[in-house]
Amino acid sequence: MPPAKKRSRKYDPDKTRAAVSAQFAAVREAVAGLTDTQLAGPATGLDGWTVRDLAAHLAMVVESVAVAAEGPEVAPGGPVVGLGEWPFATAAYADDISEDVRTLAASAPVAETLARAADRFGAALPGVPDDKLVPVRVGTMRLADFLVTRTVELVVHTDDLNRATGLAVPYDRQALAACTRLLADGLAAKAPGASTEVRIPPYAVVQCVEGPRHTRGTPPNVVETDPLTWIRLATGRTTWASALDSATVTASGERADLSGLLPLMS
Repeated sequence: MPPAKKRSRKYDPDKTRAAVSAQFAAVREAVAGLTDTQLAGPATGLDGWTVRDLAAHLAMVVESVAVAAEGPEVAPGGPVVGLGEWPFATAAYADDISEDVRTLAASAPVAETLARAADRFGAALPGVPDDKLVPVRVGTMRLADFLVTRTVELVVHTDDLNRATGLAVPYDRQALAACTRLLADGLAAKAPGASTEVRIPPYAVVQCVEGPRHTRGTPPNVVETDPLTWIRLATGRTTWASALDSATVTASGERADLSGLLPLMS
């Protein structure tokens, strides 16, 4: 008998909308306190971006939801990008994103750009169906799924902002959970199997990697880490070797080395 088809993880659209709004509000509050000198400083590891560019990108992440919600619906019947595909579809657009970010950053003061994004996000979503098919950079997605991807962008780049500036912008719990789960499911999609269990408490547990299937008791191959370390691993902000050396990840078993599978997106 063939294995049962894996069910896609479900996300509550109302909670996702609230998470995006809350995380962006935390970013806006923190960025409002930055000086021009701080805004002109480098955003470490982001291809020559400044902190101002990074803040503009965070605005663009949120405003893109409003653009999708306000625009016409894509006619059904064509290919739709699912959450399992999204992490692997973004790299091809890195240059376009960078160009758009720098244009936006130069177009207006950062506080104005962030305020406009927040206002437009709040006004655009009420009454729009969660299953509306919308055109986005990587193709066509359901609006509710596109919202989940915004939690990844917001959490990852909030971490970038914190590391670049020394800020301690908090992470909305629901946004951090959705980001962690989407990237964990991405690993399971990239390396299907059930020989290795990856634990990211308190948000996600997935099985992956081909090999003998674990059925009961303690799995023979186990990886465990915290959500922020996992997110950094999955997006190339840290390496597998560094995480092992710092003991922020533990791995036991001959199939517990994930170095060849990471990062998932960068």
